[in-house]
Amino acid sequence: MDIEQDIVIVGAGISGLTASLALHSYGLRSLVLESSECLRTTGYALTLWPNAWRALDAVGVGDHLRQHSVPFRGIQVGSVDTGFPTGELAFEQNKYGKHECRRVRRKGLLEALEKELPQGTIWYSSKVVSIEESGHSKLVQLADGCVIRTRVVIGCDGVNSVVAKWLGLPTPISAGRSSIRGFAEYPAGHFFKPNFYIYFGGGVRFGFVPCDDKSISWFCNFNLSNATWHQNMSEEPVKLKAFVLSKIVNIPREVSDIVQRTEVGSISCAELKMRLPWDILLRDIAKSSICVAGDALHPMTPDLGQGGCSALEDGVILARCIGESFLKIPRKDVGDGKEDVDPKVVAFKKGVENYAKERRWRSFSLIAAAYAIGFVQASENKFICFLREKFLSMLTVAAVLKMADFDCGNLDIYPQFS
Repeated sequence: MDIEQDIVIVGAGISGLTASLALHSYGLRSLVLESSECLRTTGYALTLWPNAWRALDAVGVGDHLRQHSVPFRGIQVGSVDTGFPTGELAFEQNKYGKHECRRVRRKGLLEALEKELPQGTIWYSSKVVSIEESGHSKLVQLADGCVIRTRVVIGCDGVNSVVAKWLGLPTPISAGRSSIRGFAEYPAGHFFKPNFYIYFGGGVRFGFVPCDDKSISWFCNFNLSNATWHQNMSEEPVKLKAFVLSKIVNIPREVSDIVQRTEVGSISCAELKMRLPWDILLRDIAKSSICVAGDALHPMTPDLGQGGCSALEDGVILARCIGESFLKIPRKDVGDGKEDVDPKVVAFKKGVENYAKERRWRSFSLIAAAYAIGFVQASENKFICFLREKFLSMLTVAAVLKMADFDCGNLDIYPQFS
C-alpha cells in the first residue's frame, strides 16, 4: 500500500505527540508512526519544570495535568557521604510559582497528548526501515512493505533514531554512568513534603520525588567505574536494590526506607547515553525537510531533569516554525502548482530550517550543562568534593533552575486549511 501525507512524524513519544498536536493547531495534519503496538508508557514519572509547563499550556493540556499533580515547594540538597543537608531552595509562590515544578506520570502525559489528536493520527505497529528522497518528496518505507510519500519527516524516534542515522548524526555515546530507578508505593500515605530531594557525592547522585501522597519515584545515578558495580547486576533487581542501599548508608533512615520498600518489579537500570554536544553544532540536525527532535536530537544525562521537558519544547517550536512559514503562503496558492514549484514545499523546507537554527544552541547548552552538573555532583575528586561541600552543590541547583527558565512561546490557533 502506498499513501501520501504532507508531514510524517516517526515516534509517538513526548516530542512526536507534542509536535503533531501543535501542528494541528495550525491546521496542518500529520501522520505519527509508532513501532510499538500501543503507546510506550514504560517508565514511572517525569519531573516537569517551568519550560515544560509553558509548552503544555501552548498545546492546551497543561491544566488537565495540573489536576493530577502536586506543585513542589522547593529543592532540598544533602550529602551522600555524610547524610547532612547542604542547602535548601524554596520556590517562589504565585499563581503556579515562578519555578513551577511537578512530578507527572509518563503514562498520564502521553495519554493526555494522544487524547487531543484527531482519530487515526497515530499508526501503531509501524516500524520505519528506510527513508529515501524522490525529487522534493521523501519515501518512508515501513517493515510491512507500506511506502508513504511525504514532504516532511520528523524523527522523534529516540536515542537509536533511524532518522538521525539518515541525517548522518553519530550514534550517542556512553556517558560513563548508569541510572537505577524505582517506584515505591505507600498505601497508607507517606510523610514527605512535596519537594525535590537530592543527595550527591562519592560517585553517586541519589534523589527522590513524591508523585502524590501515596507514591514516590527515586533514582540513583552512579559512575560505571564504581568498584562494587558489575554489569551483570543490571538485569537482577534484587542486586540493584542492594547496590543502591550500599551507596546510601549514611543518609537518613527514612530516606533509605524508600528504596527498601520498593518492590523488585518496580526497579530498573539503564546505561546513560548522550550525544557529543559539538555534534549538534557541526553536523546536520535538519536537511531536505527532514529533522529530529527529542532524544533523537539531544540525548543527554538526566542531571538537569530536562529530557522530557526539552522534548516538549522541541514539539512546540518545530510546529510554530513550520506553521508560520506555511501561513505566509497566499491562501489561493495552497495545494496548487506542480511539485517542483509548489509553495508548500518551499514553506515546509523553510520551517524546518528555522527550527534547526532555533534549537541548535539550546540543544548544545542542554547536553553540555547536564553533563557538567552530573560530573560535579557525582565526582569523587577530593578537590571537587571540597568545593561541592562548600558552595558548588547549591550552585549546580541554581544552574538547573536557570536552564528550566525557558519559554518556547505560544501557538496561535488558525482555521483549518482543508
